[in-house]
Amino acid sequence: MMVIIGSDHAGFAMKEIIKEYLSGLNYQFEDVGTFNEDSVDYPDFAKKVAKKVQNSNNFGILICGTGLGMSMSANRFAGVRCALCHDAYTAEFARKHNNANILAFGGRTTGVEIAKQMVYIFLNTSFEGGRHQRRVNKIDTEGEE
Repeated sequence: MMVIIGSDHAGFAMKEIIKEYLSGLNYQFEDVGTFNEDSVDYPDFAKKVAKKVQNSNNFGILICGTGLGMSMSANRFAGVRCALCHDAYTAEFARKHNNANILAFGGRTTGVEIAKQMVYIFLNTSFEGGRHQRRVNKIDTEGEE
């Protein structure tokens, strides 16, 4: 499993912290940008992460100011289930019940320790399947009718 991480300018500082955290946990990751705090458009980086996550075993992490724009942008891609999380509970259940494959959060709205906790939980929680699989299948095929 590879973790694909991206941010806009508002999430850049937090992305750098999370990259260091991932390294400390010995996770393989790929940073798709942005690479500084110059103003950029968040959909460009959501697209880069989403394309590398869809149809793969990769996980993604997206960080912008609030996480809202990144999550909305990433969820436009088939096979992507991007969860905007705010705490350990939402990160855990995004994986357990929704089989989310991208974690989104706000670099301006989330404390560093909460962000680290969410990343750890998200990457180490398994999808429960069962009755939840039927619901995830509906997410993945909703626009195909």
